[in-house]
Amino acid sequence: MSYYISPRFIDKLSVHITKNYLDIPGVRVPLILGVHGRKGEGKSFQCDLVFEKMGIEVTHISGGELESPDAGDPARLVRLRYRETAELIRVRGKMCVIMINDLDAGAGRFDEGTQYTVNTQMVNATLMNIADNPTDVQLPGSYDSTPLHRVPIIVTGNDFSTLYAPLIRDGRMDKFYWEPDRDDRVGIVGGIFEPDGLSRREIEQLVDTFPQQSIDFFSALRSRIYDEQIRALIHQVGFDSISKRVVNSAEKPPEFKKPNFNLANLIDVGNVLVGEQRRVENSQLVDEYNRLNRGKNTQSALSSPPPMVTVTPSQPTNGFTQVQGNGFATKPVSNTHLTLEVQGQVREILGEGYKISLEHVDERRFRTGSWQTCSVGEINGESDAISTIEFCLSEYSGEYVRLIGIDQKSKRRVMEKIIQRPSGKVASF
Repeated sequence: MSYYISPRFIDKLSVHITKNYLDIPGVRVPLILGVHGRKGEGKSFQCDLVFEKMGIEVTHISGGELESPDAGDPARLVRLRYRETAELIRVRGKMCVIMINDLDAGAGRFDEGTQYTVNTQMVNATLMNIADNPTDVQLPGSYDSTPLHRVPIIVTGNDFSTLYAPLIRDGRMDKFYWEPDRDDRVGIVGGIFEPDGLSRREIEQLVDTFPQQSIDFFSALRSRIYDEQIRALIHQVGFDSISKRVVNSAEKPPEFKKPNFNLANLIDVGNVLVGEQRRVENSQLVDEYNRLNRGKNTQSALSSPPPMVTVTPSQPTNGFTQVQGNGFATKPVSNTHLTLEVQGQVREILGEGYKISLEHVDERRFRTGSWQTCSVGEINGESDAISTIEFCLSEYSGEYVRLIGIDQKSKRRVMEKIIQRPSGKVASF
């Protein structure tokens, strides 16, 4: 089976890889090529086809390997694979590359709920350091002065805007947005259905029938055509015996006749797949559950009177108040009254016996997740907690503030919610 390689794709990868193996005076070549685009468009598969055509050996790293319970392990792994690949180039005398699949999934930050760990920071820093010094990559605890061979790095992902901005700057990473045009799509789908005898006209009609679908849709469509024969095999052998028939069986593997690959049948099965996609998109069960939970919290908050901030009578009535019970000094009255939803969250945390903590961060440090703990002192009871939170919101009115519930027994966080943004607006969940 011969698969289709997009001319644009092979041109971009071949130029980037070859340029990294050449010594061009006065030219700084980015070490990393970032291939990004919509999900399911065949980015990784096209890369593999190019590597195979060019005779390039590949060292793979997945986005899932960029996190570990042990701090520093992923960064060390990246350095180790780089040094191993540089040694392969020296020993075998042929082109090699490192490919990191789904980099944004392992090192990206999608929203304020994404944990930005030490490993994430170290992986970003390590890739930046390698891009800046590609011939001097050391392992922690050792130093080798022998220059390494430069190893091009190819990374794939869906949204590189979630990555640390200095990593993807032009001097370190060259970017290639992969969006197959109609000719590419026809060529790729033609390669998928090449053994099935479909004409080019039928391939074009199939592609035009599902213009919004990604490339992997057509691969899933071809797989779905075989379901009927597999279903017949299961009924023939029996549900209780199918495991023995297909796993470690003394009999020869089952054989399947060529299914019905006519265009009308493909379109019918394709419409079934599209219907399944729409059911997933329209279900929105998570939103429904969240609405129910918000309703419960609101009802809980309405069942008891709102807490009061105690004002010391001896203080002058010039807009200042003394918050009692947690040792805070006199501060201006806050206009950041908590919403019922936030109050409900506070009651829920305290009701479960957890400790409340608060963290703040300015806009510049928000992207790197450099949160700082607010000094809240000892919180005694619900009223004290509400007063403390309102004081913190007023103190850091131009910053992000998030509410945290902590299980002191297990020393873990049980909840994190951003309750204020830099505009000073208190969040309503």
